[in-house]
Amino acid sequence: QVHLVESGGGLVQSGTSLRLSCTASERAFTTYATGWFRQVPGKEREFVAAIDWAGIITIYSDSVKGRFTISRDNNKNTMYLQMGTLKPEDTAVYYCVADPRNTDQLKRVPAYWGQGTQVTVSS
Repeated sequence: QVHLVESGGGLVQSGTSLRLSCTASERAFTTYATGWFRQVPGKEREFVAAIDWAGIITIYSDSVKGRFTISRDNNKNTMYLQMGTLKPEDTAVYYCVADPRNTDQLKRVPAYWGQGTQVTVSS
């Protein structure tokens, strides 16, 4: 089991950038596929991005492709989501997720979730 902690959320203006981080204290984190989901009140959680344990395979939703970049530093047990050209529709609670299997499984039903961090983009 891994315990995931997100940081970096906040209020920003449309068109700007923001970087989210996700850390875990367990070394097992470095062997897991990890990623991000987001949720707007009243809607289902939406897949955003995923990265395999080695940082080689990355997957993005169509809504963020070309604007967001996912990466990880296994030496620091940390994953990042660099969000660029933010839009008001990116406003959501962003959740860090992890799964011991692979990115395909993580996209469907991640095994572990963080508590979430709020990102608000003003127009």
